[in-house]
Amino acid sequence: MSHRALIVIGIAALYFVIVALIGLGVRRHAGSSAAFTTGGKSFPPMMIAALLLSEFIGSSVSIGTAQLGFEKGISAAWSLVALAIGFLLLGLLLVGRYRRTGLNTISAILEQNYGRGVRYAASALTIFSLNVVAVALYAAGGAVLGTVLGIGHTAATIIVGVVAIFFVTVGGFRSVVYTNTLNAVIKYVGIVLALSYAMTQAGGYARLQAALPAHMFDLSGVGVAQIIAWMIAGIGSIFATQYVIQGVVTTPDERGARRACYYVAALMVPFGVVVALIGVCSAFLYPGIRSIDAFPVIISHMPPFAASIVVMGLAGALFGGISASTIASSTLLLRDFYEPHFGRQSGESSASNDARSLRFVRIATVAIGLIPLVLALFASKILLIAFLGKSLRATLAVLVLLCFYAPRFGTPRGALAGIVLSIITTIAWFIAGNPFGIDSSYFSLAVPVVTMAISHLFRPTRDDHAETPPRRAASQPHPR
Repeated sequence: MSHRALIVIGIAALYFVIVALIGLGVRRHAGSSAAFTTGGKSFPPMMIAALLLSEFIGSSVSIGTAQLGFEKGISAAWSLVALAIGFLLLGLLLVGRYRRTGLNTISAILEQNYGRGVRYAASALTIFSLNVVAVALYAAGGAVLGTVLGIGHTAATIIVGVVAIFFVTVGGFRSVVYTNTLNAVIKYVGIVLALSYAMTQAGGYARLQAALPAHMFDLSGVGVAQIIAWMIAGIGSIFATQYVIQGVVTTPDERGARRACYYVAALMVPFGVVVALIGVCSAFLYPGIRSIDAFPVIISHMPPFAASIVVMGLAGALFGGISASTIASSTLLLRDFYEPHFGRQSGESSASNDARSLRFVRIATVAIGLIPLVLALFASKILLIAFLGKSLRATLAVLVLLCFYAPRFGTPRGALAGIVLSIITTIAWFIAGNPFGIDSSYFSLAVPVVTMAISHLFRPTRDDHAETPPRRAASQPHPR
């Protein structure tokens, strides 16, 4: 291993020792299932903003956006602009309503209006979509670590998975908040350093424009259809992502939750532009490489200390993203599947029951973290995979909006059919390669709208929906 690689490894290792100590330091605050999944306290808006930013600028999006910037140009930044718009709309439309429900899972919120069957289906869809995103995260981490350290992709991906699972299993949600706040700062500094280096090596923006095809600098170069698809996937995923909801409900008040969303939106746009430009620089400097290596190859040529900062940021955001996905999935498994059926044993104290719940959520966290590893070994189109996971959640976003703003529209059976059919059609269309240039995300948006409209037209004259209890207003507090 080269002297340069040893320096990068040494500095990055020191950083992650610090991060691990933070996780161990908050371990005492994860002594119950509730504390493990919520952090046990309120967090200031800027800290929640850093948490959410770190999740959505994780390595899959960073590596994937640079990859697309290498292929298509600066218009790849729209993938992050779509997320920024999603956070802006979340703050304007949904944060207050989410908080007023008194719940911290999307599936429980949907159950209020559409019944327990929809709760189970929504929970399963969320877990599946988060695991799809985790595949992209693992693949991106393996690409970075493998290229920088000169080790095989398989070994690098496995290392990434083991370390990420450790962070969340030790400290729960609070450790994710604290470590991701630090990761977000390091990540932002790192990509600015990477762009500065790449631009210097390329000779400046004017030289890039002179040397590369004009379409690389066309703001709509990826195509309007693709930009709209990113909007659907990005906005939908933010409206209906479990760890986003867990984040906004842990701010002190509604105003703080809105501010957290606006902070994320403001920081997301420049990040997207910077990462896309890194891909453009890489296309000029290293035209013969694989596009997936567009960002990693820049890092591999940077001076050791600067490269270490970038690696720390990418890896930190990666670990944070996987941690957030796994804790969100394990929270849903705990609240929606384990506790209703096994969590309360008669004749046992509440402490014993909670100890079992805590043990279950820790085991679930490890299992959920390991599942995507195998698929990640074969993943190549990282951004495409990441947005499949996001677009699947657009179905839940539609139902959430209807639940809050049109609670009498459609029926519980229409909601359940929308979730099931959306999963089938969206994944099938994605596997088929998005025929006719129609992105799979359109199905995740259209299918629930159609099923709810049909069920509304053909519902019984008396809107009493025998299959579920009478509906509650989604904005009213509901017992956990």
